[in-house]
This record gives sequence, structure tokens and C-alpha cells, in this order.
Amino acid sequence: MSTTPATELSRRDLIHRASALAGAAAVLGAATPGAHAATRKGTSLKQGDVILFQGDSITDAGRDKENKNPNSAAAFGDGYALMIASRLLGEHAPLQLKCYNRGISGHKVPDLDARWQADTLDLKPAVLSILIGVNDIWHKLNENYAGTVEDYEQGFTALLAKTRAALPEVLLVICDPFALRCGAVNDTWYPEFDERRAAARRVSDNAGAVWVPFQEVFDKAVKDGIEPAYWAADGVHPTMAGHALMADTWFEAVKLR
Repeated sequence: MSTTPATELSRRDLIHRASALAGAAAVLGAATPGAHAATRKGTSLKQGDVILFQGDSITDAGRDKENKNPNSAAAFGDGYALMIASRLLGEHAPLQLKCYNRGISGHKVPDLDARWQADTLDLKPAVLSILIGVNDIWHKLNENYAGTVEDYEQGFTALLAKTRAALPEVLLVICDPFALRCGAVNDTWYPEFDERRAAARRVSDNAGAVWVPFQEVFDKAVKDGIEPAYWAADGVHPTMAGHALMADTWFEAVKLR
């Protein structure tokens, strides 16, 4: 399935893009209220707050891992995390926020756990956004990993419990693992991938986190007429348009101010 080049976008494509963004707001408006009050009232950022993005290659987005500095474009790669951090830094300049990206390509929940102290707890984030789960099934399908849905849920739960114990005031943001049916994503992913997504939602709710419904928003965008590959050419890694839709969805859900 081909992806429409940006230079060939028609007026119809732009209308669909606007519709997809409106769909993100509609999905969030219809969602079950989350356990964390921030999903409804918003969270006020404070002077010097740290915002941290964690996950796998979707968050990594080709970042320079040798660059450990906050607020560095090179250290953020070229994905949704960069788009979110850039907007936060622009809108809240007086607060002197510190934004970090610590996503690493190929990582699963056990990989996050192995580096959690140095890459998360030591940074003391006020806002911690996590997107993890695609590799937990993709690597299993490739016979490079044997973790079950139960392993994923238990490991993720333990990771967030550890985080809450160390950082009781942190705002946890759990992003819905997503996949679009194109490229590497086929029927072999299901129903297990949806079971893992349901597990992620339970983990999020039980931890009192804000839930970001990426899959629902992408599904709405595809239903509105844009082919899946426009948003993620291989079904997993977002295109520029996909990352932009993710960033908009994140802001709709998290409501930082």
C-alpha cells in the first residue's frame, strides 16, 4: 500500500487530516473517565519541571543517544516526543522546563525495567509518558521473545509501582500501544495484540495514570478514508503525519497547562 507524498496532498487529504484531529477530540470525549483527575481538569506545570518520554523505537525516533542534554532536538529524534516537547517549551518558556527522551529502539517492558533507575527515576520527572508494548508481541512473533500477555501486564504493573514508590507526585501518562493493518502487521498479530492493549489499559487505570488512546484515534482516521500506510507505512512506525496525530492526541488527553 503506497503512502501519498506530502507534495501531492490534495485538498481532500487535508480535509481528512482535519477530520482525524477532530476525531481525536471526539474519541477522548467519549472515553471512560480515567482514574487520574488530570484527565478531566488538567495539570499545572511548575518552575523547572522535568517531562520525560519513555518507550521503544516509536519514541526513540532516531535520537542521538549520546546526547543526554535536556531540550536538545538531536536528543529527541524526529517523532511525536519532539513535537510535544517543542510545543511545551514554546508555550511555557518562563517555567524553564526540562524535557528528555529516553526511548530506545527494540525495547520491551523488561528492557525498561533494567534501565529504569538511571533513565527514569534519577531524572525525577514531574510528568512521565510511557509508550511500550509493540515489541513485546513483535519479537514474540519473530520467535525472539517468549513473554506472554500476563508477563507484560505483571511487568508493567511492577514498573509503575516502583515509579510511584520513588516519585509519589509524578503524573503518569500511559500511551495505548497501537498498530495499523499494513506493512508488517497482519492477522497473526490478533487477537493477542488487542489483549496486550487491554492489559495496558488495566495497568494505566490501576496506577491512576492518564490514558492516551492512540489506537482509537488511528482507527478513526482510517475509517474516515485515509489509508493506514499514510499514518504508519510499516504498520508500526509512524510517518510524519502519524507522529503529528499522536502529538495532538497526547495533548488532548494530558491537558497540561
